Amino acid sequence: MNEERVKEWILKAKNDLKVGKDEIKTKNPATDAICFHMQQCVEKYLKAFLILNNKEFRRTHDLTELIKNCSDIDNEFQKLYELNVDSLTEYATELRYPGDFLFPSIEEKKKAIELTEKVIEFMNKKLKDSGFKK
Repeated sequence: MNEERVKEWILKAKNDLKVGKDEIKTKNPATDAICFHMQQCVEKYLKAFLILNNKEFRRTHDLTELIKNCSDIDNEFQKLYELNVDSLTEYATELRYPGDFLFPSIEEKKKAIELTEKVIEFMNKKLKDSGFKK
């Protein structure tokens, strides 16, 4: 089993969560960075699950594709579509460079954090169910 690699991916995901949550506490939080790190956190948790289950994936930030890959292993991952988790994908691509969409609102930031926390709860259960021990 790839437990050591899975642990590394989860540690990186937790760091993304920490960076985003720490930034919230600042006087003028960088909402683009917060949302970016929430997307990155979710992406890394999904990839950790795929690695744990020996499922190959291509290099991508597309949460829709990653959720589908996870759903091929466990159909309950369809719930992430119902939560609209895949909407976080735009924060990995649209926010990285200047353009039409620069800064998410405070409401968008809050929603991104809420979605990420729901995914973490879901993922922790799925990882445990798959035999992963922290």
